Amino acid sequence: MLTVTNLEVCYGAISALRDVSFTIEAGRIVTLIGGNGAGKTTTLRTISGLLRAKRGSITFKGEEITKLPPHQIVARGLCHVPEGRMVFSNLTVDENLAMGAYLQSDKARIAQNREYVFSIFPRLKERLTQAAGTLSGGEQQMLAIGRALMGDPKLLMLDEPSLGIAPKLISTIFEKIVEINRVQGITILLVEQNANLALEVSHDAYVLETGSIVMRGASADLRNNPELKAAYLGG
Repeated sequence: MLTVTNLEVCYGAISALRDVSFTIEAGRIVTLIGGNGAGKTTTLRTISGLLRAKRGSITFKGEEITKLPPHQIVARGLCHVPEGRMVFSNLTVDENLAMGAYLQSDKARIAQNREYVFSIFPRLKERLTQAAGTLSGGEQQMLAIGRALMGDPKLLMLDEPSLGIAPKLISTIFEKIVEINRVQGITILLVEQNANLALEVSHDAYVLETGSIVMRGASADLRNNPELKAAYLGG
């Protein structure tokens, strides 16, 4: 589904990613783990075309997308839910969802995706006419994910979905992420500060440290890795 090869990204003279390579198979949940400043968000922003790579390549469903603008990447089925949710706060829930379907032309498919969003996040249907900026953090996260699902993604990238959300809603959000993957078959690339939770719901994991991948493997194996436990899992 996605292949990242020898990716290097710089902010001016500062190297943010160095020689980052990984592969995501269709139908999997893959997580990127690392501390603050490790390069996780930079990786997602580069894949979605918001940042330009200095070198390296990104291939999505067999097509190189490294130099494509973000809207063309979204049109190919790769959707990004950014850190901080970034909902359109002055627009209603309904209008935010409509923005997610902006590049879609199949009205029947749009209606189908909309009903699916309401089936997994019924709270959004109750708040259709409410301004997105007045929703709680958890509700905004539901809306951000729902908006991305309106784009009919084949691969969904989620950046810190638990950030700023009440603990009681975090488990709900992650249950829905697993359901989206299992029921809809949508491949997911997950960046999550809660490494334990990320490894629990994902199939495969990569560990980033200061812009480089230092560890990779099945999530279940990495959860039992003593080095990883000491660094990220509180063990």
